[in-house]
Amino acid sequence: MAADKQSDAKMSLMDENKENSSDGGLGLEILQIIKDSQQQHGLRHGDYQRYRGYCSRRLRRLRKTLGFKMGNRHKFTGKKVTVEMLSDNRYLLLVLMEAERAWSYAMQLKQEANTEPRKRFHLLARLRKAAKHGVRLEKLCDSPRVDAKTKLEAQAYTAYLSGMVEFELQEWKLAMEAFNKCKTIYEKLASAFTEELAVLYHQRVEEISPNIRYCAYNIGDQNAINDLMQMRLTGGGGGMMAEKLEALITQTRAKQAATMSEVEWRGRTVPVKIDKARIFLLGLADNEAAIAQATNEETKEHLYETMLAECRDTIQAVREELKAEAKQRERGSDADSKVSNLQFLHSYLTYIKLCTVVKRNESMAHTLQAKLKEPQADEDKRGPRPQDLIRLYDIILQSLTELSTLQGLEEDHTFQKEVALKMLVYKAYRCFFIAQSYVLVKKWSEALVLYERVLKYAREVQSKAKSLNNTHKDLPDVLELIAEVNAEKYSLQAAAILDTDETAEAPSQQQVKDNTRLCDRLETFRLDPALVGKQPNLVQFPPDFQPIPCKPLFFDLALNHVAFPPLDDKVEQKGKGGLTGYIKGIFGFGS
Repeated sequence: MAADKQSDAKMSLMDENKENSSDGGLGLEILQIIKDSQQQHGLRHGDYQRYRGYCSRRLRRLRKTLGFKMGNRHKFTGKKVTVEMLSDNRYLLLVLMEAERAWSYAMQLKQEANTEPRKRFHLLARLRKAAKHGVRLEKLCDSPRVDAKTKLEAQAYTAYLSGMVEFELQEWKLAMEAFNKCKTIYEKLASAFTEELAVLYHQRVEEISPNIRYCAYNIGDQNAINDLMQMRLTGGGGGMMAEKLEALITQTRAKQAATMSEVEWRGRTVPVKIDKARIFLLGLADNEAAIAQATNEETKEHLYETMLAECRDTIQAVREELKAEAKQRERGSDADSKVSNLQFLHSYLTYIKLCTVVKRNESMAHTLQAKLKEPQADEDKRGPRPQDLIRLYDIILQSLTELSTLQGLEEDHTFQKEVALKMLVYKAYRCFFIAQSYVLVKKWSEALVLYERVLKYAREVQSKAKSLNNTHKDLPDVLELIAEVNAEKYSLQAAAILDTDETAEAPSQQQVKDNTRLCDRLETFRLDPALVGKQPNLVQFPPDFQPIPCKPLFFDLALNHVAFPPLDDKVEQKGKGGLTGYIKGIFGFGS
């Protein structure tokens, strides 16, 4: 919350600079202010509640700064900004923030109305409130104190809010008129001002264009559906228009599907009675054309995922009908071995799904191959690796294996040969990238064997493709793969030879190395990196013990052979002293 308040304060300072930038009167860069505020306060992630909170805080600060109080703590007194008050640009900003707050609340309710339909009434009320504030802003800008640019921007902003109200009310003609007015004003402004502002105005025009085309279609312009389909390819019409666009396309296909009754595949005509299957099969060609026209990889991936989701839903609907048909057969005890029309339709839809999975993964593999050949700019960032491509080709081979087991096509030998040929091609590519992954870890012999396996698969493809010319056109180029394998083999052999020389020199360097300490080889010069490391081998510490001579011990052996003189005359005779001598001896008097 503290961070939001700090960012709010920064935005206030920036907006004040934008407000005071005009010279010919009061000015307000309306579109730039609301776009910056929206991007920095939640709308980058579609968080309308956060943006609404920002608008409320901004209004409180503006009212406090301008002294524009709405009563006191105990009583509310409504006040409106009038033309006479326009001494400061911030009065215009006050009305703009009120309109933005109401609009953001309406968009928040629109998100919640998907699960709570009753909130749609509140949504319409808030949109009308926003349009009402927009009209007030336009009337204030009609004052001669306001410059011409601000007047035009206010008119465009009011037209946009009015168009949003009519759009939600499904008043297509009025909505189209309002959006066209808004678009015209922004186009004029874009041509009159600097390139930086022109980019902002053109972005607004691009946001409005899907709404205009959608209104045109609902009014009765059938050409508008083609424009909407084209916008779907480029990812236009996001947010509010995304769901409406998908619903419109489905509705158009449903009208055309009423005339579709059967489909032909692998020489067999199958009646299509399920509405969901009719709609999907009718839009199949359009989806494939859209994928072929898509230039952006993200758009192409999105179209593939949308097509696969529709296909899964259709297969589920057919599967439910198959369960009902199986129960009827059990009741009638019909033991017909021929594949029914419904089961063959299920096989056809499964075939479409698996082929789409193969094409999607092949497209992703081409993108990864291109990135793999590019030099890595940032070494710390993990780039694509051959292992990523191996996983994609595993999924392709798994899908082709499922294709060969489709019910009703077991006896179709041409189909089985086509699938087998495709499996050989993708096995060759998978084997090629496995070999490249071995090259990265310097397993030369394994990589060479795998390269030979790639060439073996490629030769098999060339021999079998002569009888299946049409199928071979849709597959990756095997000749290009053969040329690449031959080049990789030569590079591998050269790298293996260089690696062998390095490994041969390594033992000779290791033989020179020994653990002799520096103090023991002072007469020999040798570069030893360990000497400047953390544990240099200089001396042994603590040193080893060394033998030294013992200190001599002297033994007095002559004392045993010495004859000492007699001392009898000096020794006192016992018993001569008597009692007196005894007493003296006890008390020490005789000593």
